[in-house]
Amino acid sequence: MNNKVNGSLWARLLATPNNSTSKIVVVALGVCLVSSILVSSAAVLLKPIQKQNEELGRQKEILKVAGLYRPGIDITDGFQSIQTRYVDLHSGQYVDAALLENQAAVAIPRKEDIAGIGKKMRYQTLYLVASDRGVDTIILPLIGKGLWSTVHGFVALSADANTIRAVSFYDHAETPGLGGEISNPSWQAKWQGKNVFGMHGHAQIRVIKGRVNPSSHHAQYEIDGLSGATLTANGITNMVRYWLGEQGFGPYLDRIRLPAKGGMMHE
Repeated sequence: MNNKVNGSLWARLLATPNNSTSKIVVVALGVCLVSSILVSSAAVLLKPIQKQNEELGRQKEILKVAGLYRPGIDITDGFQSIQTRYVDLHSGQYVDAALLENQAAVAIPRKEDIAGIGKKMRYQTLYLVASDRGVDTIILPLIGKGLWSTVHGFVALSADANTIRAVSFYDHAETPGLGGEISNPSWQAKWQGKNVFGMHGHAQIRVIKGRVNPSSHHAQYEIDGLSGATLTANGITNMVRYWLGEQGFGPYLDRIRLPAKGGMMHE
């Protein structure tokens, strides 16, 4: 009975003139329904591949700032030389990975949120590169607001937890040719060899307007500005200072940098 009814309805639809409003509506709804099913199915099926590609992209950036990336290398194999560790931002101590699994993001007081991220996790992941002499490079993740978008990146520090070896700002939607220049390897290279902390242990690193004066007493903490992208540059300064300061990885870096607070602790 149902087949007869369905067949009758289908026959009536086909017999309806093509310029009929009801036929146009039915066909349009059918196309939308089929398209939505195809798009949803594709999204579900491709999600694991997208996540895998995102992870490989992140690992590639870590290898870059670690100085271990070479074109054509197998990213997964190359990443085996990177140590993944987990740290409590409050104490600066290493913790077990299990603590990261069930943690909830904590709201950041507005006056402290210079990076503009709103919330953060107490337990964070960082990366180490070691040699026979011990830990050579400390790699920390960064996230903060630029002008138009959230910026993701990494900073690699030498074993002194103060000297910058490399930076990467790789995931953002800043204006191409202006703020988007934060992804330019030539500009990122200007960070190499700069110091993060001043004599009193406070983060001094910053992107300035114009070019750095090599004879300035502050030159070791300054990065050439980005023409026409002052707000993006300010966002980068705030992001780096936040995550390397006392609200971010500061307690961890203090334990490494200052013997009075425990000295090296890369056990």
